[in-house]
Amino acid sequence: MTPPRTRYATTVTAVGEQVAEFAAQGLLIWFAEGAPEELHFFTVLHQPTVTTGGVRPGDLVRIDDRAFRVTAVGEVANDNMVNIGHMDLKANGAHEAPLPGDICLEKLPLPEPRPGTTLVIEGEAAEADPTRR
Repeated sequence: MTPPRTRYATTVTAVGEQVAEFAAQGLLIWFAEGAPEELHFFTVLHQPTVTTGGVRPGDLVRIDDRAFRVTAVGEVANDNMVNIGHMDLKANGAHEAPLPGDICLEKLPLPEPRPGTTLVIEGEAAEADPTRR
């Protein structure tokens, strides 16, 4: 079995005051540093270090020591993540993304990110068909 490949990695730099409330509802909204200030109050701001891949169903999203299996990926989620550092992580267990930018995860409680929290997305080591979502 080949080891997992890191597709995306980032570190939290700031957390908006409403992030805890959103996390309790199963939603974490991420934007890379430089996002418009009007988004900061409900957003996890972060600094990506690896942006070489996208995310696919079956991948693992690790937030510090917690792991979540990806269940669905919206049609624009990868472009948003790789190009502008934007992710809507929804712990809803959906097998079809409700919105084009959604990354759906197992239905488990989400942690409350803090500055210094890391997020890593791991997937198959071999490149899969890029059209597969």
